Amino acid sequence: MGIVKTEDLVFEYIRRDEEGNVEGITKAVDQVSMDIQQGEFIAILGHNGSGKSTLAKHMNAILNPTEGTVWVDGMDTAEQDNIWNIRQTAGMVFQNPDNQIIGQVVEEDVGFGPENMGIPTKEIWERVEESLKAVGMYAYRRHSPNKLSGGQKQRVSIAGVLAMHPKCIVLDEPTAMLDPSGRREVIRAVRALNHVEEVTVILITHYMEEIIHADRVFVMDSGRIAMEGTPREIFSQVERLKELRLDVPQVTLLAYELQKRGVKLPDGILTIDELADALTGR
Repeated sequence: MGIVKTEDLVFEYIRRDEEGNVEGITKAVDQVSMDIQQGEFIAILGHNGSGKSTLAKHMNAILNPTEGTVWVDGMDTAEQDNIWNIRQTAGMVFQNPDNQIIGQVVEEDVGFGPENMGIPTKEIWERVEESLKAVGMYAYRRHSPNKLSGGQKQRVSIAGVLAMHPKCIVLDEPTAMLDPSGRREVIRAVRALNHVEEVTVILITHYMEEIIHADRVFVMDSGRIAMEGTPREIFSQVERLKELRLDVPQVTLLAYELQKRGVKLPDGILTIDELADALTGR
């Protein structure tokens, strides 16, 4: 069993009227099964309302399944006694960093989680230092978070989770509120955590450019897994992605359009360098 495993996961939102009567039920996640291994970089894609964020909240036991089972490092998320350990094992980073940053100084904020865990003071400061260095924010350790850019704040949020030494980090659209520069900052930091720290990364996003370096990609639609594969396998199916109301990276789309006009190119080109090499025959 991997670090995160779901089996036939179903989650239903129940809508009620003012008197508490059930008005309707929406199946946000529908029979989802996946097995994520330690050290993988997993991306979960989908348009708004596809169920990807609801799925993410099950990986940190914020939500419990209506049906099916979720295990985090072998622990069943439905068992109340497991919650504390699950949330130390799988850290969660949300869209808005302002909702996670509570300290007046960056290093104090990053140390908040380990302090709550009862970590000795000396080790807390060691963790704060290593976590801020891992996301490239050590130089800002004595700054006020209020003075930071959106991308910098999000990196501090990630450092705060990393300081708790999780085996896995689940990022629920962490760049949704950032400009392109901030998005690049955050994704670079996330990739470094995966490669250098060997932290399992589960990235929920709808920005295609963010997932080209993932090990595996799951594409969700109407609560179900509609596609699964490597980034190249996924981006080789441009028309299918369009049907699912998803864009593809501009360079992938350009290569696809050139293919349709008779230019011989491999499927699923992911970067400008790949396209240049393919066009020049390198």
